[in-house]
Amino acid sequence: MQLNWIDWIVLCITLLAIVSYGTWQTRGSKNVKDYLRGGNKSKWWTIGLSVMATQASAITFLSTPGQAFNDGMGFVQFYFGLPIAMVVICMVFIPLYHRLKVYTAYEFLESRFDLKTRTLTAILFLIQRGLAAGITIFAPAIILSVVLGWDLLTLNIVIGCLVIIYTVSGGTRAVNVTQKHQMVVIFFGMLTAFFIIFSKLPEDITFTKALSIAGASGKMEILDFSFSLNNRYTFWSGIIGGTFLMLSYFGTDQSQVQRYLSGKSVKEMQLGLIFNGLLKVPMQFFILLVGVMVFVFYQFNEAPVNFNPTATEMVLNSDYANDFKALQQEQKSIFNDKQKIINSFINNTNDKAAQYIAFANEANDEIRNEAKLLIDKAAKENNIKVESNDKDYVFIHFILNNLPRGLIGLLLAVILSAAMSSTASELNALGSTTTIDLYIRNSGEKTEKEKVKASRWFTFIWGILAIGVACVANLAENLIQLVNIIGSIFYGNVLGIFLLAFFFKFVKGNAVFISALITQVIIIALYFLNEYEIINLPFLWLNFVGCIIVIAIACLLQLFNLNNKELER
Repeated sequence: MQLNWIDWIVLCITLLAIVSYGTWQTRGSKNVKDYLRGGNKSKWWTIGLSVMATQASAITFLSTPGQAFNDGMGFVQFYFGLPIAMVVICMVFIPLYHRLKVYTAYEFLESRFDLKTRTLTAILFLIQRGLAAGITIFAPAIILSVVLGWDLLTLNIVIGCLVIIYTVSGGTRAVNVTQKHQMVVIFFGMLTAFFIIFSKLPEDITFTKALSIAGASGKMEILDFSFSLNNRYTFWSGIIGGTFLMLSYFGTDQSQVQRYLSGKSVKEMQLGLIFNGLLKVPMQFFILLVGVMVFVFYQFNEAPVNFNPTATEMVLNSDYANDFKALQQEQKSIFNDKQKIINSFINNTNDKAAQYIAFANEANDEIRNEAKLLIDKAAKENNIKVESNDKDYVFIHFILNNLPRGLIGLLLAVILSAAMSSTASELNALGSTTTIDLYIRNSGEKTEKEKVKASRWFTFIWGILAIGVACVANLAENLIQLVNIIGSIFYGNVLGIFLLAFFFKFVKGNAVFISALITQVIIIALYFLNEYEIINLPFLWLNFVGCIIVIAIACLLQLFNLNNKELER
């Protein structure tokens, strides 16, 4: 699809204004405190919005509505542990970081344990966050390239370079300042999208009726209290696994720690995180609700069998074209029959009509699944790489085909702003950690000018590496899940190290270091065993399991060492 000139103007002005403003406002950082901690000038609302923007990447605004379109509101349970984690971090982590005046979270580990534990933890962070930075660039780039026909390589480079410009120039303060404005654009864009979707429903469809239609197909089932490991998102996985993931992410991940370390005081830092904790779950709920409203929209308007236009074009030019057209015709027939029942359901809500709607949508889902199989077969036979899973394409497809000119440019600006804000935090944190925990710590004293110069260079290098990762990345089942999977493989281990430092005073550095290495191998093995269906352990539980394993092994190693010393006496 070609963008209208109005959309191009809105898109370009929005992005260039954010980049230019951030670069201009934060030019000329003269010392490492200004560059890495923003001079400790950030107010609580800037911290809160910056923390939120760091987590809310473009993946959030592309994948989450598609997640709700397919699976309903249950994904919100993933965030139930976040408010709990915010309270713990405000009470334990922030006062400690502030008292020690650290630039990175990992500095604390050397004073508590030793240099090798600090270095190992920093390296674990650099690996997982370096990969994630590439994915936050790649996610919007691949979807926009497919839908708009733009060159993927060019998009990766453009998004990456825009972020590098103001992140290298202004450091932490540039990231915080730009994220504040990016979140304003994001909130306004998503609210606009919601009201546009609702306005495009039939006149007699109230908001309550729209929710009833979604509920008839199980899209409004928010809470799942089952203990089944077959269900990826449940209340318990959100409260337990989610709390451990959020504790690790917001308490030990430098991309988040650096956001609130820029605060003017402990109180400002704590208020910023509480603000994030109170607003984040409702925000995710709202984004999922946008996806549910898109689902309702397509109850009254015909949807494609597959939302990925490249996949559809490819299969229609293959030997499976007739089979795919048959599925399109079958879906059209179900859609036409469903219209009569939906009208009956709207005028007189009853169980029979609800059951038929659910049955019709289940049949439609089966058709969509058959279409994915045909796409995969055609791609394999023709040796073409194309994504058949279209969850990440649902929302962008709706935007491009149903929003008025100008608003399309605004929503594309929302997606790219989110990509830039999240990537900027990651590059800023990667540069800071490399400079403080690896370069300066192992190369002796440096002048303030040398430290700032090194930070800029390392930020630039990580930016180039992130673009490189983006250029070779592959789509997963769902991009938002891919980022969370990468985090879950490392975060539990890292969190366990910090909890050992805080609460297990008898455990020393050697025990923690060995335990962390063993734990990381175990968690990676558990992930692949689950992927090959040898065991059943959803990725969200890896955070909890990794945390428990590293603590248990470290305590056992330390106790064993103490017992040996007692025997020697």
